[in-house]
Amino acid sequence: MSWVILILSGALEAVWAAALHRTSQATGRRKLLPAAIFLLSVVASTGGLAIAMQSIPTGTAYAVWVGVGVVLTSAYAMVTRVERATAARILLLGGIAACVVGLKVVA
Repeated sequence: MSWVILILSGALEAVWAAALHRTSQATGRRKLLPAAIFLLSVVASTGGLAIAMQSIPTGTAYAVWVGVGVVLTSAYAMVTRVERATAARILLLGGIAACVVGLKVVA
């Protein structure tokens, strides 16, 4: 169960990163919703990481959390065309995803 919480917490890391980006793009009242999403998701994400770290070694949990977050954040940026989806970028993100899976296998 800790691994599920950890993966979901990593996904929430991507949510708060996207919300933070949207906060900087919004104006006036439109900043409130992405700011609220940012605050809620950052608390839930780090809270989930803390729960997962009770049964998963700290280094492994943190590496998986960051790895899931970076892959999903980059994928979102490519889908929304904030970043270019190059073959090299996709290959390297695939490598990060493979390392996250590898950490699960050896942990």
